[in-house]
Amino acid sequence: MKHNLSLPSILMADDDPDDRMLVKEALEENNLRNPIHFVEDGTELLDYLHRRGRFITEKAPKPALILLDLNMPKMDGREALHYIKSDPSLRRIPVVVLTTSKAEEDIVKTYDLGVNSFICKPVRFDELVEVTREIGNYWFGTVALPRA
Repeated sequence: MKHNLSLPSILMADDDPDDRMLVKEALEENNLRNPIHFVEDGTELLDYLHRRGRFITEKAPKPALILLDLNMPKMDGREALHYIKSDPSLRRIPVVVLTTSKAEEDIVKTYDLGVNSFICKPVRFDELVEVTREIGNYWFGTVALPRA
């Protein structure tokens, strides 16, 4: 799949390389051509968004959408979400939690922190393809996103 660099980009924060690969393949299955970038934890997510550390020379624009896992090392998704939604330069970026957690406390906490959507990761690949289709249609077809 060839990405169109003029399209809004996606940033996925997930520590599991298999989950990152499956989401990438599911997006490709849907012919979603938006560029996707990956980070492995909340610390890397914030470094990417602020162009710090190893991302200091990163040329990619700020993402139009963040896919966020909750359970990651160093800084988990809840803490990263808190920082994103507290930062005036980042708070407008929509954040979709995509996690294995189905805990009511995680759902409530993330909405309290300002998450835009909470989605439980499907177990089967065909279900993941459908979820990523819906994410792509909604966030890049239906809603108006602020420019990065």
